[in-house]
Amino acid sequence: MTVSRESRRTPPGPRPALPSWAVVSPARLEHIERVAALASRWAEAMGVPDTEWQRWLRAIWLHDALRDAPEEELEKWAPSSTPGAGGLRHGPASAARAKAEGETDRGVLDAVRYHSVGLAEWDMAGRMLYCADYLEPGRAHLQAERARLADRFPQDSGDVLREVVRLRLARAVESGWPLPEPTVRLWNSLAVRDSG
Repeated sequence: MTVSRESRRTPPGPRPALPSWAVVSPARLEHIERVAALASRWAEAMGVPDTEWQRWLRAIWLHDALRDAPEEELEKWAPSSTPGAGGLRHGPASAARAKAEGETDRGVLDAVRYHSVGLAEWDMAGRMLYCADYLEPGRAHLQAERARLADRFPQDSGDVLREVVRLRLARAVESGWPLPEPTVRLWNSLAVRDSG
């Protein structure tokens, strides 16, 4: 099992890390560590209780656990997920494997399963992961805008979530990818909240 690097906030209890079954490249591990560091900064600024912080960390370390797995492994754990489509199968596969290995927290599993597409019914672990995964500083596109959003998250997580969904939707539309139904429901839930 890979042990994470120190973050500014260390939760009590066992240290979250990649599960032994994870298939990640060194670059993917660095991405996961950047997501954890960003979420740590947010948790500290927001005064997130330790129990919630543990949930966030489990979701972070699981979200890309099978991102670099062969297609056969993804098919085994997520046979009904859409193959290809921008690498959307790894979230459902990682969630299914985590559940098989004993993860029982529905919010953590939903965060992992839908981290690439979004889910209107998410709790804070899912919303945090969706934003941190996109806003972590290692991504090359829209760096200044993403850094501003990352800085705002602790004070205005709802508005930052809406902006992240908007940016991700715009990118999906520009690429010509079909919009998964959970993505559309997430956007509509945020748009209704803003207009009501």
